[in-house]
Amino acid sequence: MTDVIRKDVKDRLEGGDFSCSKEFTLSMFSGKWKIVVLFHLGTDGAYRFNELMRLMPKVTHKVLTNQLREMAEDGLISREVTTDSRVKVTYRITDLGRTLMPIINQMYEWGEKRIKELQIEPQYSVKPVSKVRSQN
Repeated sequence: MTDVIRKDVKDRLEGGDFSCSKEFTLSMFSGKWKIVVLFHLGTDGAYRFNELMRLMPKVTHKVLTNQLREMAEDGLISREVTTDSRVKVTYRITDLGRTLMPIINQMYEWGEKRIKELQIEPQYSVKPVSKVRSQN
């Protein structure tokens, strides 16, 4: 689904049928897990695929793969493949992706404040980084 939204926005942008820069910015975030991934890559540093899977217990392998691919295509993250005894794929936020961090941080702060105001207790939360990062 997110690919459909991105494609529509990109097609309209390339065709000159685009009048809202906010819509373009939001299309970079379209997808349930993109903001979470960008937040952690921008805040914590590089992650490998399985570390991201553990960080977000509700994401499926397919969805995470697709959203990482889309963000790499959009230049928001980089995908680095290294081969030692086995293949390792590491994801990092790019300079372009880093320019979105003030927006993402503001969204995080607004959400935290609003959740407290509503006195909502989340059913689950993203695990703290210290519990999911592998000790390499």
